[in-house]
Amino acid sequence: MDFLDRERLAPLYARELALFHARIPKSLAAREIARGFMPDGVPMSWMSAFFSHPPVFVDAGEGSIFRDVDGNAFIDFNLADLSNTVGYGNTAVAKALVDCATRGIQYLQPSMDAIAVSAALAARTQMPFWQYTGTASAANIEAIRIARAYTRREKVVLFTGKYHGHIDTTLAKGGGPESNEPARPSSMGVSARATADTVNVAFNDLDQLKAALDKGDVALVLIEPALTNCSLVLPDAGFLEGAYEMTRAAGALFALDETHTLQMAYGGLIGERGLEADILTLGKGFGAGVPLGAYGLTPELARFIDKHQDGDTVPEPGIALGGTTYANALSLAGARAMLDEVATSDAHSRIAKLGARLADGLDGIIARHGLPWRAFRYGPRSGFCLSPTFPRTYGEAIRSVHADFYNLRHTYLANRGIWDAIVSAGPQVSFAHTEQDVDRYIEVCSELMDEIAAA
Repeated sequence: MDFLDRERLAPLYARELALFHARIPKSLAAREIARGFMPDGVPMSWMSAFFSHPPVFVDAGEGSIFRDVDGNAFIDFNLADLSNTVGYGNTAVAKALVDCATRGIQYLQPSMDAIAVSAALAARTQMPFWQYTGTASAANIEAIRIARAYTRREKVVLFTGKYHGHIDTTLAKGGGPESNEPARPSSMGVSARATADTVNVAFNDLDQLKAALDKGDVALVLIEPALTNCSLVLPDAGFLEGAYEMTRAAGALFALDETHTLQMAYGGLIGERGLEADILTLGKGFGAGVPLGAYGLTPELARFIDKHQDGDTVPEPGIALGGTTYANALSLAGARAMLDEVATSDAHSRIAKLGARLADGLDGIIARHGLPWRAFRYGPRSGFCLSPTFPRTYGEAIRSVHADFYNLRHTYLANRGIWDAIVSAGPQVSFAHTEQDVDRYIEVCSELMDEIAAA
């Protein structure tokens, strides 16, 4: 029988799910009340859709641990899907937010923190000019608009396996450079007209990218420097550099989306590897849990935006950028504390070592069971790669997104005080984690794997 055969996993999962239900009576009761006010009893669908077990209603947290209303404690390796890498409780970010809130949350005018955050990001990423939004999704929307205005073209090239937020242009599948059919929506509610200008090519494939660019109608190439929403796909040597050069030669703009990967290295991959881009989009953990997105720009694009502002005092229509609550004082105060006091160079070095400790532990479990697997590893990120070689494409990566194994693993770990990452990601170490947290994750995973082997 295959190690992850459904007949082997199903009885273990049924047992663990029953145990999980027994541990959360107050959360279950709260959800029944909530169903009278919110679809599926949650304020945002991901809170239930991402998990096969019921959601837990959270009470509070401290350090790397949060607790639900039933008193269950969980060491958090999901990090709110990478949006909270600072941890919980009275952190430097929390103190900055409290201080700012007592003085003023929002003015629709710049705060001094905006200068400090922009200077810090410029130093880490070498992108000299910055603008702020409410989310990374919004940052990508504005990047697309800037590129279309600047190039006077419409097409946007994406890479299969990507995630750039829940925005219509990027929620697209198909439509490759050799296809006679346009890209089509990958989710309900998205207009086919919105995806008609999207072109999807394979990650780590410069030939496909060239074929898309050769048509001369591409405004923007938008790419994650590593695919992180389908397990983990790292770029081949020279791929990102070649993609940038090819894009610029074709008269298009090149944007890196480091919403996820900024947490993986000091300054993200653009800072660590010295990559080049015209636009750099950020969000999630950069805001330390407070909604915040940002994008960096070259001087040339900054000047272009200066000349094409869109507002009540501008006589001609400009680029549709901005939002009422964007760049509010609260979010930038939190981001400044995150950058200055939490996500320092030394802190990134520390969590990279913890990430290696986690990957080494998972590799040890894999070897002990003689499985043809490996542990993913990049900085603080790890997880089970269910093949003997690391993936180079989405098609290879998706094999490690094993729903039955994940459902059992998440529920089993939760019953033993660990909140694992969502199925498309992998466990990641936060700035609040300790060696003991990592060792506990490895210990419980080892127990799980022993039970699967014995089933």
